[in-house]
Amino acid sequence: MHVPPCPAASQTDHHAARVVATHPEQGWSLLCNGVVTFDDDGELLPDGRAVAPRVGAGLALVRRLDASLGIR
Repeated sequence: MHVPPCPAASQTDHHAARVVATHPEQGWSLLCNGVVTFDDDGELLPDGRAVAPRVGAGLALVRRLDASLGIR
């Protein structure tokens, strides 16, 4: 666990959690709350529900790059 704790997967800001594993060659990252995020900004929640992309692919790519570099 880290401080401050990341938002739970059930919270609306769950995408703000820290990246614990990233596979840019496959287009996904795992957040510390169990959410898998994809380069198109879609998400897979720990309970198996899929969340459709909310923003354009350009912004999603920037967000993933920032996350892989540890920038928030």
